[in-house]
Formats: sequence, structure tokens, C-alpha cells
Amino acid sequence: MKPRIIDLFAGVGGLSLGFEDAGFEVVFANEYDSSIAESYVYNHPNTEMLVADITTIDFDKIFKRFSGKIDVVIGGPPCQGFSQKGQRKTIHDERNFLFKYYVKVVEYVHPKYFVMENVPNLLTAEGGYFKKEINDLFNKIGYHLNMGALNAADYGVPQNRRRAVIIGKLNEPAPQLPTPNQDKVSIWDAISDLAYLNSGEGNEEQEYRFQQQSAYQRKLRGNNEILYNHIATNHSPLALERLALIPPNAGKEVLPKEHLTKSIYSGTWTRMVQDEISVTITTRFDTPSSGKFTHPYLNRAITVREAARIQSFPDSFHFVGTKGSQMKQVGNAVPPLLAQAIAQVIMNDIDIDKGDKK
Repeated sequence: MKPRIIDLFAGVGGLSLGFEDAGFEVVFANEYDSSIAESYVYNHPNTEMLVADITTIDFDKIFKRFSGKIDVVIGGPPCQGFSQKGQRKTIHDERNFLFKYYVKVVEYVHPKYFVMENVPNLLTAEGGYFKKEINDLFNKIGYHLNMGALNAADYGVPQNRRRAVIIGKLNEPAPQLPTPNQDKVSIWDAISDLAYLNSGEGNEEQEYRFQQQSAYQRKLRGNNEILYNHIATNHSPLALERLALIPPNAGKEVLPKEHLTKSIYSGTWTRMVQDEISVTITTRFDTPSSGKFTHPYLNRAITVREAARIQSFPDSFHFVGTKGSQMKQVGNAVPPLLAQAIAQVIMNDIDIDKGDKK
């Protein structure tokens, strides 16, 4: 029987997917955004999904039945207060209250392990104040913790994306965080086989036009025969005029004065460099002014599928809903390959425990 998972604040299910790929079964998930939950259900048809604000849930009714029957609770509760500099904010800050519900589920369900991911600042803000408070809260209910900041680029993801990861184990030392691997994947390793669409081109479903050109592409294509979500943004004539002025490996520094904008984002009007690792994919990757998301050669921002490739989602994963929802689904997700690396250290620990009991 596969180890069983509950995924809280599940989003579209990047964490879930990584754990499934490592051999776990996700039996229950919770996501409050109905459009994102719809996409989760579409791609995880065997998982029970509760679409609800976790603060309104009847814990006895929902979670009591899982007590003692769940191996791992996973999730990333939003914690906006951690980013506030110069102000002493606690885990009990009103804006961080969702964290308390995560702890409450762990206390209710009593899994052997839990995994929480969050912004890296969680571990360093206020001189480690939050880190200590998290440790104390979980120690109080019997969990030993290991925590640190991981970069997805160290686990085969073509993207610099840093996240705090906390692994807890009940009554025993928690597993170590996964060791970085040496396989660095570039942007071009991820997207070079996808159709070279111009602004406004593409369909929700289409055939592949090119053969895979890297091991990474082979992995994400698998046996998939249909390419989903590869539609280029229909940019304005002014945006297209501006993009045409930017050669490969360049950005706004080449633009004449009349084309400079007041965008505050790093990487605005700058092309991705094919041999580099991508910057962090955000929820606005369809807009050249919102970051370094312009295609290395084409006069357009990257598509949902190109962003999903850079996030390490397999091509079989079909993002459904409006384009705005799809961008949120991709931009807010935990890269599945990073999630799989985390899941694997827990699976290895489970196997060691089984061996010790024989």
C-alpha cells in the first residue's frame, strides 16, 4: 500500500505531483480558489478535493476520519507577514493565521511526517524569530524538524526558484533535506522543441511539430501526443514594435528613450537567454514588462506551456480554466521535480524504518 498524503493549500498540485511521482498517494486536498481547484481535480482525478476556505472547515467532520491513517501532510500556507522588515511579527500575526490551521491539521491527523514550504524569508526574518517559533510550535506536538532554503535549479529544474522547506517527523529526528544534484538544465533544454509561435498564435490543443531535443524534453513529453496550453499572448502593436528592437541576449538597455517604460520589475523588456537558467516564474509571465519572460528569439512572452516546462510540469498536465487562472496555477506552483526530491528523502526514511522493524 502506498503511503498516504493530505495536501493543504494545494494550488494546482505541484507538490502533490512530485509526491505521486515518488510513490505516494494523495487521498485528500484542500484549495480555496475554485478555478485552481478545478484544474487540480482535472489532473488528480483520484484525490478527494475540498474547495473551501480552511478557516471555515469543520475539523471534526473533515479531518477526524483521517487520524492515524495519513503518513504525510504537505502544503504551503501563505504567510504575508514574514516579509515585513523592521516590525516584530509573530506566527500569530493575523496575516499569518493560516499557518495555525496547517499546524491544527497536523495535530488532528497525527501523520508520521509533514512537509511545509514557504518563502525563504520565513527562516531568516527578525533574526530567526519565526524559525524558532515554528520549531517550538511543532516540538510541542511531538515533531522534530529539519529546515533550510532549497533552489529548484539544484534539482533539475531550469529555474532559479528558492523556497524554504521544513520537514517534520513525529517523535524522531527528521530526514535531511535532499542533496542537490549536478544536472543543470537550461531554458533552451526545456522549450526548444515547442512550436515557434508568433504573437497571438497557437491553440489549446495541438500536435508536436518537432522532435524532442534534450533528455529533459524527453522526460516531460513522456508518451504524450497532444501539446496543451501553448498559446502565445496577443501583444499590442506598440509592444511588438518594442520587442522587435530587442535582439537576443539583450533587454531594455537597447531601447530608444521613447520606448522606455516605468515598470519597476527586474528584467522588464529583457529576453531570456537560451543557455541560462530562468528567473523565478511569476503569475504575470505573459507580459514582457513584468519580468525577464520574453522568448529568447521570438517577439512575444512565453506561453503557459513554456512556463510549465520551466516549472518542470510534464506535458500530460493540462492546465484548465481562464488564461489568468492558468498563469496563477503555473506561477504559484511548487516545481514537481523539486517536490519529488523532497518526497524521495521521506520515502527513503519510511523504507529505513520498515527495515528496522523487520
